[in-house]
Amino acid sequence: MPTRIILKPRRARPFYARHPWLFAGAIDRIDGAPVNGDEVAVHAHDGQFIAWGLFNSNSQIRVRLYSWDQAQHLEPGFWKGRIDDAIRLRHEVLKLDDPHTACRLIFSEADGLSGLVVDRYADWLIMQLTSLALSHRQQVIVDHLAESLHPRGVYLRTERGVGEAEGLVLRDGPIWGETPEGPAEIVENELTFQIDLRTGQKTGFYLDQRDNRRAVRALALGRRALDVCCYTGGFSLNLARGGATEVVAVDVSATATALVEANAQRNGIGNVKVETADAFAFMDRLAAAGDRFGIIVLDPPRFARSRRSLEQAMGGYQRLNEAALKLLERDGILVTCSCSGQVSREDFAGVLNLAAEHSHRSIQILEQRGQAPDHPVSASCPETNYLKCLICRVV
Repeated sequence: MPTRIILKPRRARPFYARHPWLFAGAIDRIDGAPVNGDEVAVHAHDGQFIAWGLFNSNSQIRVRLYSWDQAQHLEPGFWKGRIDDAIRLRHEVLKLDDPHTACRLIFSEADGLSGLVVDRYADWLIMQLTSLALSHRQQVIVDHLAESLHPRGVYLRTERGVGEAEGLVLRDGPIWGETPEGPAEIVENELTFQIDLRTGQKTGFYLDQRDNRRAVRALALGRRALDVCCYTGGFSLNLARGGATEVVAVDVSATATALVEANAQRNGIGNVKVETADAFAFMDRLAAAGDRFGIIVLDPPRFARSRRSLEQAMGGYQRLNEAALKLLERDGILVTCSCSGQVSREDFAGVLNLAAEHSHRSIQILEQRGQAPDHPVSASCPETNYLKCLICRVV
């Protein structure tokens, strides 16, 4: 008989609503002795069944919930069905099945597979596991992906901090098929990008910004552009292709800026000037020299990884946006982004409010955008709505 997890009184409502994270503090008692990775049945305090989940005593997310059907256990067929559902969304609904492009095939909680991310780059699959329990089911997942999609190879990438949070021991490396020896090549928005699948940030590229890059391209014509935290040039090349007079692209990583130069050359783009430097120091130098730009993109890495780092992160966002306002021409376009899930949309808009006040400038938010639809938002899990991209006019 499976272990029963009994919740404290008045703690069941989020889980009836299908939120997938059951934290340790909501548990009243455990009837049984589950081993980490075991399937468990979660019940309300009155004994009513809620969901099947996977147990991990190492994690504050003590149980990740997957099936709300009492008859549907977490057998191999269940995982295969969830993977098929996720692939069908990308291929049949979103039409993201061009073999030369890239997309997120599985987005963890948003696809009912908490702890699993899979990105496709042309004919390569990059997988991230952030759940110890799902790592125990890795072979079922990988075999089904390989059978369904016929990639050249599946490569595992790990995320900083997950090992400690989950008690999970994983290392980057090939787990099926061939190993990518050099950069992969994809096409996005009619531009070709080389992707470092083995050591690039996240899984190699920020696929969630795909549609935002296209939106920014439409605003670039005739403007001098600055792309801050440019990584491998996703926004930079779109700005250039959109008709920017010049694009200055800056990132602290020399590996990333080398790929910006390679990507610009691959696309026949000659007006991208690449700088390897700390973003804050570089922007201060530009301001001191009297430089001005008609459009600035701020797409920094995640500043807040936990609630404990939120205050420091908000200060970082404010400083970055104030530095950009010193460089923007009147009627300039500011595109400012945050991928920190801990930062709400209201908090991020508040950053702009303070930046406008301190800079004595007016900011009009023209568009409030989020992640591309292959990173869907689960109505049951608001944490999946993490990316903020504000397109603003500054006067």
